[in-house]
Amino acid sequence: MNWKTAYRSIYYKGAPEPEDMILKPEETALLVIDVQNTYLKRPDRGTLSGEALEAFDAWTPFHDRMHNQVIPSTAGLLADCRTKGVECIFARIATHTLDGRERSLSQKMPGWNNLLLPKDGEPSQLVPELQPVGDEICIIKTTDSALTGTNLRLILHNIGIKNVICCGIFTDQCVSSTVRSLADESFNVIVLEDCCAAGSQELHDKELEIINMIYCHVMSSVELKQMMDL
Repeated sequence: MNWKTAYRSIYYKGAPEPEDMILKPEETALLVIDVQNTYLKRPDRGTLSGEALEAFDAWTPFHDRMHNQVIPSTAGLLADCRTKGVECIFARIATHTLDGRERSLSQKMPGWNNLLLPKDGEPSQLVPELQPVGDEICIIKTTDSALTGTNLRLILHNIGIKNVICCGIFTDQCVSSTVRSLADESFNVIVLEDCCAAGSQELHDKELEIINMIYCHVMSSVELKQMMDL
């Protein structure tokens, strides 16, 4: 299968294949979402036991995917996009205040999503492999969507962007929320399946199936590079 036939939900079984896409570099942005230090930090497995050890092992496939696929593929794509004049933009979850009082409700919910990431702290920074270069834009968001509550919408319009290529984490949370917001603003959205990750492969695949062909087109970075001659 290719991007025209993969990740189809029941809504699009048997639907016509989408047309070939023309993505002009000057009208296209690559948006890297939330690939931050806090999500890649791990304790020493040998110091863990019980539920902590069980949780560590449950998250190992995510970390393997990030280090072996998502980060290297995204870094290579950034280099290609820079060469071709595609705008590279970054988003990260962070707070402007030390106590995070300005966060949205979704960022304050008890449990895993309740992260306090002051903007100047090391945990909130983007991973070293995926840092902005020169004057590339990095937005700070206190919501899941990179559009809601930020000026990213205005930035994209001001620089003439019509197409937004999304990658990052987590597929079923901030990536999906951003994709839906972009689609509602009538941007043409692409999600790169090999440059995203969720907490599990099952969640990753299911979310791509849910958003594909409604809010975006899902494809691989290889297919995108062929399409744009990157």
